[in-house]
Amino acid sequence: MEIKSNKINGANAEIEATILNSEVEANLNKIAKELSKTANIQGFRKGKVPVAIIKKHYGEKLVQDAEAEALREVLSKGLAELNISNESLIGEPNITKFEKTDDKIEVAVKIAMRPEIDMGDYKSMVKDFDKPEVTDEEVEKRLKDIAESQSPLVDVEEDRALVSGDTAVIDFEGFIDDKAFDGGKGENFELTLGSGQFIPGFEDQIIGAKKGDELDVKVTFPEDYQAKDLAGKEATFKVKVNGIKVKEEVKIDDELAKKLLADENATVEELNKQVKAQIEGEKLSKLYNEELKPALLETLVAEIEFDLPEFVVEQEIDMALNKKASTMSEDEIKELRENADKLKELRETFREDAQKSVKATFIIDTLAQAENVKVQEQEVMQTIYMEAMQMGQDPMKAYEHYKEAGYLPAIQMSMVEDKVLSSLLNSKIKEA
Repeated sequence: MEIKSNKINGANAEIEATILNSEVEANLNKIAKELSKTANIQGFRKGKVPVAIIKKHYGEKLVQDAEAEALREVLSKGLAELNISNESLIGEPNITKFEKTDDKIEVAVKIAMRPEIDMGDYKSMVKDFDKPEVTDEEVEKRLKDIAESQSPLVDVEEDRALVSGDTAVIDFEGFIDDKAFDGGKGENFELTLGSGQFIPGFEDQIIGAKKGDELDVKVTFPEDYQAKDLAGKEATFKVKVNGIKVKEEVKIDDELAKKLLADENATVEELNKQVKAQIEGEKLSKLYNEELKPALLETLVAEIEFDLPEFVVEQEIDMALNKKASTMSEDEIKELRENADKLKELRETFREDAQKSVKATFIIDTLAQAENVKVQEQEVMQTIYMEAMQMGQDPMKAYEHYKEAGYLPAIQMSMVEDKVLSSLLNSKIKEA
């Protein structure tokens, strides 16, 4: 067996070998001999099957196993020559050549390795930034909004007309061409005027009405209305005003603080601090996600140089190509199938982004090790559960869906990235 190993760069290598047929035959005899000890073949006692019978019975399968054994030997010896451990390999070796002749097999195997990355002084690439400011006006507005959300609706006893902001208690029934339609009827429905809850124009026509008034409200359903049978049609709603309600004012004081913070000793000053911290957290999260994290990752990818495993980049290109194909017409896909040059040209348009994406993944992985950042499966599960509950979905079903689809590793990696970049940015915050 002749082997020639070549380390292409820090992430890719190729092993070329010539396997003699005599070596394959030796492997075949060895496998057949071992199999003869355990094979069950009619007419022979277990363990007493002649090797010649084993060869005849299993035929081509034995040849394939013998060749596979020779390939494993090629890989093992090639890795030893290159001084590459199995642990540093990424993915399966790619057999790029397997040519059989009368007396030998010429093979070539490409392998990918986890690149060694010199991160240098990566922390110097993270720039200082100011913590977002929160003004007294912002805190005051948020407190008013919170107080309003806690305000109960109370009946208006005085005889007055409805104004924007009031809640009208109404009975209504909708008609198109004098015929009532499904879903167009309600009784004692509480409609806050100015909320935009109903069809455009409906609420405006209620303003000015008084308790006990009956009126016709004429509107046109939007062209993009969800119920297609109503979209774009004119309708008349017969409306009766049963009452008027307004929100009772809730004072922003210690009592509200006690209720909201679930603490008998809470004060309005403590509530102010909590609200300020909440707004600050929201601003910081927005700043991180929309500006600082993308910019930091872009800087790391641009500044840190290392070799990329070719097959990983090709896989990334394949995913981008498949995503693009899902938006293409059948004629466009057919043209790509019939024109190899055009397909190759399209693939190449994704290469730069694919390289950046793969590079970013390895950088984040290296940073996670350097910063000792980990995300356990339990954390992934909790994240999926929380998002599912917020969207009114079954948490367990959502988790199982992601698991079966093979999305959990990607979600975990995304969470690792979030933690790593947040950790680096947190160390650079300057107090306002």
